[in-house]
Parts: sequence; structure tokens; C-alpha cells
Amino acid sequence: MSLSPQLTADGSFTFFSPEFGEAFHSKHGARQEAESKFVGPTLLREKVDGSALRILDVCYGLGYNTAAALAAIWQVDRRGRIEVVALEIDGTVPQRAIADQFLSHWHPKIQNLLAQLAQGGLVETADFKGRLWLGDARQTLQQLETDAFDAIFLDPFSPPHCPQLWTIEFLSLMAQLLKPDGRLATYSCCAAVRAGLLQAGLTIAASDRTGQRSPGTIAYWGSGLADLSPREAEHLLTRAAVPYRDPTLSDSPAEILHRRQIERESSPLEPTSRWKRRWLKRYYSSQPRIEGASPCLGQRG
Repeated sequence: MSLSPQLTADGSFTFFSPEFGEAFHSKHGARQEAESKFVGPTLLREKVDGSALRILDVCYGLGYNTAAALAAIWQVDRRGRIEVVALEIDGTVPQRAIADQFLSHWHPKIQNLLAQLAQGGLVETADFKGRLWLGDARQTLQQLETDAFDAIFLDPFSPPHCPQLWTIEFLSLMAQLLKPDGRLATYSCCAAVRAGLLQAGLTIAASDRTGQRSPGTIAYWGSGLADLSPREAEHLLTRAAVPYRDPTLSDSPAEILHRRQIERESSPLEPTSRWKRRWLKRYYSSQPRIEGASPCLGQRG
């Protein structure tokens, strides 16, 4: 994969992928995104209790989400035991991040551990065990041990560019690996993704907008209705919520996108454009303008 370094607003770097046509992180801050969209929403700091915390990092990329998680947990307990399973299709991405010193914002201990993980794929110390699985996450996910995770970070490229990792089938596999009190977090507020998480049996909520133009999504086991605003809940009643499907977990992105397009065209749900016009009108007429904030109407995710 050809990678171009890009500086983000919080001073951290990310890569731009010509293959997918987008950056690995938000331009508002790569490090900030890791902390506000993944570590904070999964409540890892609050879960520190002396027992090992298990994290599944789907689309490990540069390693920022794992680095931020290690920093947060060890800030609470310096000897806390952490186990990370990281899935990534291209091992050169974390290796390049290490070579370019993109993880220099974090403690040298974290940099050293993740450098070993990027180079060797397996690291184990007294307080950390990490394994980096390379390959299509749809297949590697099915090879994991049955032990469940306290936190799952779902961080692929956006659904239009990487639909195979946002399907009902893939989301359902991850749901099965989530502990009863665990949390899945993603940057995406895409209605199709949220609908897929709901169909996987999870309850969903929006994560904070901190430093971002749109909220992310948190998913967890629970009962009752999704914890969303009226606008977000209504978004799930439009054609935007028609989910991505991949029955065999082996279809190409083009096949998955084509299948969804056909389903959207025949769906009895409200056209998304009509919902968007209605809520944009309400949003801009009834709320003061907040710099950097906007309703979740189809940004990156």
C-alpha cells in the first residue's frame, strides 16, 4: 500500500491511502480520535480492577488505538495486565508508523512494545500480551479464541470504501466476542452500521463529538431502545439504514455495495434525502452554530 504522511490538527501524523481514497484518521486529530472515539467510550480506565483487560483492535493500522489504550490503563494501574489481539490486512502500515516515529507521543515503553508487535507479530511480558494477525479480518476473526473481550475497537476505512468490514455478518461475529459488560466502539455514525449493530443484538449509543464533526457509535449488551437523539433514531428509519450484507463473509466490496444498492432501491423506508432536508432545516433554524460541529448526516462513516 502506498502511504502518504499527513499532519493532523492535534500535531499527530496519519497516513493517506490512495487505494481507499481517504486517510486513516480524522484531520481534526489522529491521536485525539483514538482517545475520544475508542478509549474513552469503551470505559477502559473504569474497568481497571487488577484483572487482565482484553482488547480486540480491528484494523490496527498505525497502532494509535492500542497505544492510547495502554497509556490510559497504565495511567490508572502501572502494573495492569493487558492483552491485545490486533487484526490488520497490511503489516507494512504499523511498521511504517514505527519507522517514521509516529508513536513518539506515547511513553517509550509503549513505543517499544508496539515496535516488537509490528515486527514480530507476537509480544509477551509480565504486563502485556499482544498478537498481530495479518490477513482479511473476516477470516482472521473466525480463528480467534473463544475468550471474550472487554473492548472492541472497530476502525476500518469508511463503509463506502470498505463495506466488507461493516456487514451484519461481520458485526455479528464481533458481538459474539464481546463480554457481557464489554463495549464496542467505532468512529462511524453511519445508519447502516448502527442498524447492523442493532440486528446483531446490541444496544447502541452515540459517543462524544469531541474534536470531531460527528459523533461515533458505542455498542454493548443491554435491553431497551437505542440510546440516541430523536434525529439519530429517525435516521434509522430511512433507506440509509439498509445494512451491508455479506452472507458468506467472502464477497468482494463491489458485490456488497451492489447488493445494498438493490435493497435500498426497493426499500419501503423513507428516502434519506427527505429526512436530511427536514433535519438540516430544523438544526440550522433552532440551534446556535457551533464551530466544528454538525449533525450526523453522512460524514466519514
